[in-house]
Amino acid sequence: MNELETIALLDANVIYAAPLRDFLLRLARTNLYEPKWTDKILNEWIKSLLRKRVDLAATNLNRTRMLMNEAFKNAKVIDYEKFIDSISLPDKNDRHVVAAAIKSKATFIITNNLKDFPKYKLNEHNVEAISPDEFVRLLIETDKQSVLEALEKHVESLKNPPQTREQLLNTLENCGLKKAVLLLR
Repeated sequence: MNELETIALLDANVIYAAPLRDFLLRLARTNLYEPKWTDKILNEWIKSLLRKRVDLAATNLNRTRMLMNEAFKNAKVIDYEKFIDSISLPDKNDRHVVAAAIKSKATFIITNNLKDFPKYKLNEHNVEAISPDEFVRLLIETDKQSVLEALEKHVESLKNPPQTREQLLNTLENCGLKKAVLLLR
């Protein structure tokens, strides 16, 4: 993996948890990879989060979506729908994710639902589904210093409430980054 040669489509389930989403986007800001998503993926994330967290306001989540799109002007994938019908997956509702990965020439689909994206189905499209933990581990292998700098910037940005480096690592570990956090410690 080389800087910005890696394109990664973020599935809704990795955008769902704010600490994981924020860390993945901080890593993208270091030019370790180029993030991609679609309006459909963002809608899915917001809808799912609002269903589980009635204490959250849709306006705040839509603001987060707007800020993501502003920060990563080339992240939004469009005109991917033409690929959907040619894709076969265990869950038909996930075909749009693979279609967007194809359109954006993504190397990876970052997802927590690996079973929904079987390797043998993705091989023909030259894309691989991997967990966020495995993806961050690969980024650490590629450029540990940049990942550590992103982590420190993330810690510095946390104001409400502030967190120590160890607290953030614990949070990321709870978000599923078990192997990556072990390497970062």
